[in-house]
Amino acid sequence: MTTGNRSWAAANQRRLAAEVTALELRLRRYASLPGGDDTAAADAARHACDEAAAALPGPSALDVVAECFGLGAFERDVLLLTAADELDARIGEVCSVVNGGVHDRPTFGLALAALDEPHWSAITPEGPLRAGRLVDVGDGRITAAPLQIDERVLHSLLGLSQLDRRLRPFAVRVVASDVLLPPSLAAAADRVRETWVTGRTRPVLPVILHGPEPRDLEAVVAAAAPGVPVYRVTAPDLPADPADLDTFARLWERESLLDRTVMVLACRDGGAQERRAVTALLERVDAPIVVTAPDPVILPGAGVHLPVGRPPRSEQRALWRSVLPDPVEADDRLTRQIDDAVTQFDMGFADIVHHGTADTGPSGDSLWSMCRNSSRDRLGDLAQLIEPRARWHHLRLPAAQYTVLRDISAQARGAAKLQHAWNSAEGHPRGLGLSAMFAGPSGTGKTLAAEVIAAELRLDLYRIDLSAVVSKYIGETEKNLRAVFDAAEKGGSVLLFDEADALFGKRTEVRDSHDRYANIEVSYLLQRMESYRGLAILTTNMRSSLDQAFLRRLRFVVNFPFPDSAQRADIWRSAFPAQVATSGLDPERLARLNVSGGSIRNIAFHASFLAADADEPVTMAHILRAARSEYAKLDRPFTEVEAGGWS
Repeated sequence: MTTGNRSWAAANQRRLAAEVTALELRLRRYASLPGGDDTAAADAARHACDEAAAALPGPSALDVVAECFGLGAFERDVLLLTAADELDARIGEVCSVVNGGVHDRPTFGLALAALDEPHWSAITPEGPLRAGRLVDVGDGRITAAPLQIDERVLHSLLGLSQLDRRLRPFAVRVVASDVLLPPSLAAAADRVRETWVTGRTRPVLPVILHGPEPRDLEAVVAAAAPGVPVYRVTAPDLPADPADLDTFARLWERESLLDRTVMVLACRDGGAQERRAVTALLERVDAPIVVTAPDPVILPGAGVHLPVGRPPRSEQRALWRSVLPDPVEADDRLTRQIDDAVTQFDMGFADIVHHGTADTGPSGDSLWSMCRNSSRDRLGDLAQLIEPRARWHHLRLPAAQYTVLRDISAQARGAAKLQHAWNSAEGHPRGLGLSAMFAGPSGTGKTLAAEVIAAELRLDLYRIDLSAVVSKYIGETEKNLRAVFDAAEKGGSVLLFDEADALFGKRTEVRDSHDRYANIEVSYLLQRMESYRGLAILTTNMRSSLDQAFLRRLRFVVNFPFPDSAQRADIWRSAFPAQVATSGLDPERLARLNVSGGSIRNIAFHASFLAADADEPVTMAHILRAARSEYAKLDRPFTEVEAGGWS
């Protein structure tokens, strides 16, 4: 139970001690032990109980437990008897005498004989003492078996709020934020609070919250239950054995009565296995439970479904201003940086509060980097992060392709600012998803161009290998793609889907279910690319194999041609960093090597190692040796025309 302040705790313990003393005198009187017939002592004990009750601000913990579990007067005294046995050694002395020295624990037989208004139903398995796991009955005959109070219940009677030790491996305390929720999340918290039945009326309807930010969902629950312990339990961690799940359910139901505890039952993906686990628990527990998931989870029975998205950009902007330690209003530069970050990054409430109130909280130029790093955590296991080091001057492309890449960068830069206006405009219901196809032979600069654009936008670049994402199992491809887009949505990262041929081949006639689902996978990817608020780039080495209907749905298609002799010479001129010593290199002669830009970089890299090992500058001879190795790797003949005059 929620204990309140220290004065209540001290008064509660005085009241419990007084009741234990009075009970001990009653037991001595029953057992005809010394002190049992001391009327003055009995009167003094009753008077001490009355004084302690009058000094207690509110009901005692024992009275609260009795009310919550529906204990009658006799059942309350039985619970007090088992607690007194733990708190006062004199109770054990009396019990030992009554039990003939067999053991010094209280028994139900003693309770029936010594306490007022006794009844047998108090000890039945369906009775509140045992059904609520308040008292355990030992082995042997019911009346002679020792009774023992549960440790968690004893702590509660003493005014100590501690989660049952058997639940701790499953539960993590949710700490409420000191920062007020923004209006959108506060409204969701009000809705959750409204669904809960006031007082102790049963049953309690489960609430299902779904949204992209798990910690925001927890913040909503914590705000809906102020001053109440809230714990997160992850659905996959629930006990699988039905008997263990029953025990878990009973213990948790007891927690909800003792401390009004609320459970956040967190689903990771809301899949079939998680739904079965959640349903099994909800069927066993009658307590306030909030199920959270990234998407709506359909569960049997009644429930309240509430979507909780990230705060709108206006609330994110106000939240940053409230949590940053610097006086934002007095710093126009920081205000502009907040506006830029909010425009690009869709941050949740918990993330903003965490980073804004940290000791090393963001300020100035670090705000953008902090938001980008926060978004990076979501994609770490789903894709390969490419550090965008290349810049525009590294590209060697015809003017037409160069111009289109500039246009892509410009549109990506302005998309975040125009997103709201165009999304709400008629004729553009799918939003401003920016998609591009980079087509061309291997090594012609497709990935390099993606790096350049990501660097220009100051965004992360993630490479997703479609050959690894595509699954032979029906529905798995869409699940994998969805995980990628959902994770990237927060920061608008640049997504590079390599080997698009694995998914975007020409649609074939639907002859069986595999053909039908293959087309569904392609349609799903295109739909997500259209709704994705960042830039998604597909690459392919075989444009001719792509369906023209799919190409029409892409915003840009850029052809990366195989470099001609002049372009290869230009690539060779910039192939070696200024720090690498070279001697006698002839870009025009090197351009005779009929290879792509990627192969040129490989040859230059290999030649640099050869020269370093020989402790001499890179020469044409080193490049010739490296070129022969590259050609062998490509399984191509190294012609005399290409190597003529080198040695």
